[in-house]
Amino acid sequence: MFNGASNFSHDVDSLFLFTLIVSVFFLVLITGLMIYFVIKYNRKRNPKATNFHGSTKLEITWTLIPTILVLIMFWWGWKGYSKMSDIPENAMTIDVTAQMWSWSFKYANGKVSDSLYVPVDKPIVLNLQSMDVVHAFYIPAFRIKKDVFPKQNRVVWFEADEIGDYDIACAEYCGLNHSYMYNKIKVVSEDDFSNWLYGSFDTETTK
Repeated sequence: MFNGASNFSHDVDSLFLFTLIVSVFFLVLITGLMIYFVIKYNRKRNPKATNFHGSTKLEITWTLIPTILVLIMFWWGWKGYSKMSDIPENAMTIDVTAQMWSWSFKYANGKVSDSLYVPVDKPIVLNLQSMDVVHAFYIPAFRIKKDVFPKQNRVVWFEADEIGDYDIACAEYCGLNHSYMYNKIKVVSEDDFSNWLYGSFDTETTK
């Protein structure tokens, strides 16, 4: 059903699917009960109104079940958020600069690119900075998004687990040409990345 390409994809998709299933279940249940009661207790079948007394067991049940479900969603979400905040010590650091209306990426050896090249199965830390307004660094396939503010350092990390090209977008309206603020992240093998980083890799081979 879902198609992700990073270490966070499975966790995010599983929580989303669980939330969707719970929401659809209660939507169908509540709507069905509403229709049932409208038909059963309509004026033609019940010309004389009848009082119904409350049920303590029922009230406890419909309070307890949603509370448990919400707590499960919170725990699941917190677990995923904690994982996203726990940066591995062996992660590679890349500086990312946002400005109207493009992204640029600077590597430890000083190389700068308008596409983000990363090796597969390697933790990557991105130091995010904005040169002007608020932006949001978003890689849909990796299920990561981080707001980027002027004069603030922001950090996000991921580990790509599939070789390929993926979209990078700005998910925060940042001006006239916001919709054109797209770049690519190119996930390549370790050898191809090393060759590219030090100038001997043909970028056409990653397409």
